[in-house]
Amino acid sequence: MSRRDERNEETDKASVSSNVADDSQRMKTIYAVYLIAALDITWMFLQFSVTPYLAKKLGFDTLWFGYLQTTVGVIQLLGGPMFGRFADLFGARTALSLACASTVVFFLLLATADTPAMLFIHKIPTVFMHVLPASQMVVTDLTKPEKRADALSKLGLCFGIGMIVGSTLGGQLSKLYGEKFTACFGTAGSAFSLLLVLKFIPKNTKAETTRGNTTDDNRRKSVFNLSEITRLMKFPTVMQTFIIKIVAGLPSGIFQVMFSIIALEFFKLQPEQNGYLMAYFGIVQMVIQGGVIGRLTARYSDNSLLLLSIGVSSFVGLAQAYIQNVWQFCFNILPMMFSLSVFNAITDSMLTKSVPSSDTGTMLGLCASVQSLLRTVGPTIGGFLYVNYGISSIGLIQFFKLNMAAQLLVHHPSSRPHGTLGVGHWSERVISVAFMRL
Repeated sequence: MSRRDERNEETDKASVSSNVADDSQRMKTIYAVYLIAALDITWMFLQFSVTPYLAKKLGFDTLWFGYLQTTVGVIQLLGGPMFGRFADLFGARTALSLACASTVVFFLLLATADTPAMLFIHKIPTVFMHVLPASQMVVTDLTKPEKRADALSKLGLCFGIGMIVGSTLGGQLSKLYGEKFTACFGTAGSAFSLLLVLKFIPKNTKAETTRGNTTDDNRRKSVFNLSEITRLMKFPTVMQTFIIKIVAGLPSGIFQVMFSIIALEFFKLQPEQNGYLMAYFGIVQMVIQGGVIGRLTARYSDNSLLLLSIGVSSFVGLAQAYIQNVWQFCFNILPMMFSLSVFNAITDSMLTKSVPSSDTGTMLGLCASVQSLLRTVGPTIGGFLYVNYGISSIGLIQFFKLNMAAQLLVHHPSSRPHGTLGVGHWSERVISVAFMRL
């Protein structure tokens, strides 16, 4: 008996040691993903300091710049679900490598863009440029469901860091060395991100699962199998959450895609000034993502936070309608970033919890397609509203649309993604009273 006990004790110690090692490796991978995501956002905001000003030099007006943004939205709308499916089938490292390599090609084409046609052509690689969704896939695979919203919100913290560094760096590089040098710098940075992926991200991050029907698996193992993508919509609560994500996200999405033009024409900002403003965006988002969302998700239910974010975003739209200068806008950024950060983290977390772990990549690809859909229709709608009715029209539409969405959630429980609100019921009462008084 003593020998058997000793063996059992040794087995238990080995198991504990293995779990500790697995946890350590898992955290190392997650930290590497955070770094890769921060760098990718840096390069993305770097090009935001190039594209609007290069487009203006090439003769683009507000409407044509909206068409350029719409082109990106269409391309990524088509690529998002396929990319997510690709990640589920071939692993996170392959998907992230493809995304980073596409970013390298994107910046190379941007550096050579000297005609309006080339400015459109350089957007083609965006069909695979899904570094942030791929990072979300890795984090989702390596975290427990109850910790998922907090872990995903930390990617928002990386977003804030990248926004600060990328905007400031892009503004200064464009001012001192011009757009082409800035684009070349983005090429080198994207190549460095690709090396990090190959070095630190394992080939597959999903837990091993047993599969029953090999023939059925072979039939399903296709990136372009649309039935495997659309079947996720049949899971409980998924369709409702997606409808909320699209309807509530459209108004704020219009403002986001039009912001570069608004900063250039309405606020009359120079590239370096625009960089400082985007850096301020990043600081606010870092504080919210790093110090606020984790505490909120630990204390209140997802549904309560979803309703709260929609309510706050509605009043942000009302404030936007009356903004006259950049200082007023800076004040409005605080509730704007809070509502956007909470809304995106909560909806992504709810959707990944609603499907099996083997399909989280495809689901996050669909989430990325929602953002692409908003970028597809947003520039055209936003350009039309801005040219014909001014910046106030965008804010008023956001207010009234989100007002209706919040009241629908408050007064029709069946429309909520997960039924009753549960913990945090106070937010429902507060928002309901606020809207009734309007």
